[in-house]
Amino acid sequence: MSRSTGGSTPPKPATAKSGASARWVAFDTLRAVHESDAYANLLLPKAIARAGLSSADAGLATELTYGTLRREGTYDAIIADAAGREVTAIDPVVLDALRLGTHQLLSMRTPSHAAVNETVRQVRQAAGRPASGFANAVLRRVSERTVDEWLDRLDAAARSEDERLGLRFAHPVWVIRAFRRALSAEGRADELEALLEADNASPVVTLAALPGLAGVPADATPTPYSPIGFRSPGGDPGALVAASAGRVRVQDEGSQLAALALTRATPVRAGEQWLDLCAAPGGKTAILAAEALAGGAHLEANELSPARAGLVRDSVAGVPLAVPVSEEDGRTRAGRGRYDRILVDAPCTGLGALRRRPEARWRKQPSDVPALAALQTELLSAAIGALKPGGIVAYVTCSPHLAETAGIVTEALRTHGDEIEELDARAVLASVSGAPLDLPGHPADGAGNGRAQLWPHRHGSDAMSISLLRRR
Repeated sequence: MSRSTGGSTPPKPATAKSGASARWVAFDTLRAVHESDAYANLLLPKAIARAGLSSADAGLATELTYGTLRREGTYDAIIADAAGREVTAIDPVVLDALRLGTHQLLSMRTPSHAAVNETVRQVRQAAGRPASGFANAVLRRVSERTVDEWLDRLDAAARSEDERLGLRFAHPVWVIRAFRRALSAEGRADELEALLEADNASPVVTLAALPGLAGVPADATPTPYSPIGFRSPGGDPGALVAASAGRVRVQDEGSQLAALALTRATPVRAGEQWLDLCAAPGGKTAILAAEALAGGAHLEANELSPARAGLVRDSVAGVPLAVPVSEEDGRTRAGRGRYDRILVDAPCTGLGALRRRPEARWRKQPSDVPALAALQTELLSAAIGALKPGGIVAYVTCSPHLAETAGIVTEALRTHGDEIEELDARAVLASVSGAPLDLPGHPADGAGNGRAQLWPHRHGSDAMSISLLRRR
């Protein structure tokens, strides 16, 4: 009987030896990502726990899953070459197994015979014996060349420099071009390959200690920029998070800085009213709540999706501050002239978090950008209208795409120019961090030049864009 590839997780083979269970967890996760649009970062930890994997096998499953997803475009080109057909002509179940096998052959220290044999066995169980013969032939052809030899072969077949970079670094061509434009706006187009390499590296686990509620452990390594961030001192960070009752959390340093830029742009006055307009999943909300508690401010949060609003409520549960969470459209939720500080962490392409959400690079399309930009413009405009005189809005995206960052802020300054002024977010971040962040100006931003753009290759964080606008 062939293994099911539907929504439920099939049992692992009864005769599986060490490592085989990890391969099945990775395979099932890839199938869910490609078949059901699941998110690997949400699904994989649950799958690992459900399978009862050892620490070593959990690490193997994680590397197989994330490594394969990150380099999927490159592997697909290699598989197509080795198979003599486009990957769209290969059974999706078989293709996911081939991707996993190719990752083991070219990017891990798995012996060739083991990678081929385990993958063929997996295909036989998942798709039947005829498919396993095909998989065996393809993987043996893949194993005939080293990864460098394959990349040189792809380089030679590329029709343009952007296509060459896309195949070598496993990014869609449109993302390559968007990154180049964003870097060129800083006069740093020569950093493109460094950025692409950083996107394909596993991010270091970074944690945040909620200010005033938890401290950075004495044996931990503080993050270079966020005053509340640190790197795990060793062991399972999940145990540290669980023991903290929600006051320590895993959170990217760029995300920490985005929340602190709003709360520390100016001194907090007791009684201020704050709003997190697009709050899910709630990591920034928790920092805002801790900062509001310390400063005597009041915080409200909003998230349109009821399920995601539940994540926000869970995220702020460790802060002894009542944070009401509404479930409304952010474009109409804020009202007029009510708030002193508003965070607009706008829905975006997520191109700045490709290290942590590797499947996003293959899901997003350039056609997604105009609709997102229209929504971002409307959300920021609503937030500006909801500010009191002197109030500040932080416009944040986890994307460096100029149409989602500079373009939105420039349009807001054009539309609301008499009402608002741009603050220097770069100076605010330097003050928050107490360390130089190497944040150049952005001449391409047009009116105003205070936007701060973080980068994985330069700051070790997600590519977070942070702008601060103050109502006159």
